[in-house]
Amino acid sequence: MTIHSGADRADRTEKRERILAAAERVFARRGFFAARVSEIAKDAGVADGTIYLYFKSKDDLLISLFETRMKQVNAMLRAAIADVPPADQLCAFIRAYLRLVHDEPGAAEVLTIELRQSSKFMKEYENPEFADFLRMLGGLITAGQERGELDRTIPSHVAARMIFGMLDELSLAWVLARQPISAVPPGARPKKFDIVRAADWVVALVTSGIARRPNKETSP
Repeated sequence: MTIHSGADRADRTEKRERILAAAERVFARRGFFAARVSEIAKDAGVADGTIYLYFKSKDDLLISLFETRMKQVNAMLRAAIADVPPADQLCAFIRAYLRLVHDEPGAAEVLTIELRQSSKFMKEYENPEFADFLRMLGGLITAGQERGELDRTIPSHVAARMIFGMLDELSLAWVLARQPISAVPPGARPKKFDIVRAADWVVALVTSGIARRPNKETSP
């Protein structure tokens, strides 16, 4: 049985976090498939074999990166809505999420593009942090339904996935629009847009719908 001192545990934690940060940079720069473990090790300043002391494979490294990032995202979203009046929390959640995408483009690229390249993630991973994200979002929707502010006919867990779908697609389009022309297949490159401003568009769509409403100043 190996007993690690407090200093040893701190050193292992610091090294693991350094490897994850390096993996995020390499995955964002090179893509998941093209990235090599040796590149990640070099970026992290560790020996190649050290990676395997912490992670079983490149897929496990990507999944661990996702878990770490989503845990941070969930904590930041909870903080973003903590002091907001209940009626405004859903809007604050949406704005905070897209602000995080804007502020952390490298992480956004890994979470929206590279993660989908891992067959292990797509087929085997249970995704507990994402489930926590959906529960938080679903809880805000349920609360709004109970206050009579949101449509009760749409199940909150379904509405949560619908809203996330919008946020995820916007994040993907924004990331692709930032990439070099050579990195995006012809016809697949979205037009550039302000993702922070787009949060207002999502809020308007979620709270008011897309149907055109008469202008009070011009309607008879």
